[in-house]
Amino acid sequence: MIAVITGNFRRRVWRPALAEVRLTELHFHDLRHTGNDLTAATGATLREMMDRMGHSSPRAALICMQSNDARQWEIADSLKKLARRAEP
Repeated sequence: MIAVITGNFRRRVWRPALAEVRLTELHFHDLRHTGNDLTAATGATLREMMDRMGHSSPRAALICMQSNDARQWEIADSLKKLARRAEP
């Protein structure tokens, strides 16, 4: 289920909270992307991500999943360890 913020919540709660922490450009949907990125960083499978995001197709889930530099370094480090174990 996707939560849509409209009306009083946006005006009375969301916008004042953003102004207080000086994040006026943050959108409510950005929280969803952050949650998805953090979930992916735990090593969740694509199927698990799809279930959490409520997507029925891998394409939609993959569009929402984003890579980041830190994760790329973790992957490279893991590959290096695998290669070293395989050395004679």
